[in-house]
Amino acid sequence: MNDPGNTPIRRRKLSDEVLERLLTRIRSGHFKAGDQLPPERELMREYEVGRPAVREAMQQLAAMGLIAITHGERARVTEVTVHSMINQFDRTARFLLSDSADNVDHLKEARLFLETGLVRMAAEKATAEDIDSLEAIIDDMVAQAGAPGFIDADMAFHNAIAEMSDNPIFAATTRAMLHWLKDYYIGLVSAKGAEDVSVSEHRRIAARLAEGDADGAAAAMHDHLTRASDLYRARMDEGGA
Repeated sequence: MNDPGNTPIRRRKLSDEVLERLLTRIRSGHFKAGDQLPPERELMREYEVGRPAVREAMQQLAAMGLIAITHGERARVTEVTVHSMINQFDRTARFLLSDSADNVDHLKEARLFLETGLVRMAAEKATAEDIDSLEAIIDDMVAQAGAPGFIDADMAFHNAIAEMSDNPIFAATTRAMLHWLKDYYIGLVSAKGAEDVSVSEHRRIAARLAEGDADGAAAAMHDHLTRASDLYRARMDEGGA
């Protein structure tokens, strides 16, 4: 049996040490959102390291979404939110979706699981003002029929339901999923009669929410999203979007 204490002590890269020092100062509030970090030369002198170590640490902070680097200016600490955290995955997620139809199916499956759960929560929490807001969004969908704004209104409806959870992680995840899937649904909603069907399904979901019917709302959301997925597959088989 291997002795876990009998392993070599590995030296950390200098850039990792610089990264940890800067992370500690950001976490502690020494550097707040909007603050500029010290110039490279000052950090090099303070930490007694070379320019490559400082720059690599800065690049890692930027990749984490913790700082913004603009050419000719000092790095600035950014405000970190759940939305900004998830947005860090945007480019990678869109690449994965464009690279594999299986990934699109997996994301749609995850969306179905998430949104049927969220609509149950919304049925328990929705206020009269929330229902009025959903009805207004549906009216906007009708007004935007045949225009690019239709799918934006469609997405706004689903985002509004996610916001009713009062959980920023659910809300940000839903917004990101819809954003990543948007390109795949543009052709879907332009299919003949699809907009009318979509409006009708959204009205059914809103009606169940207004009644506080969690099971009915979940069933309506499930029917809506699976119908959309079936229509999407049919369009793909026909050589459509």
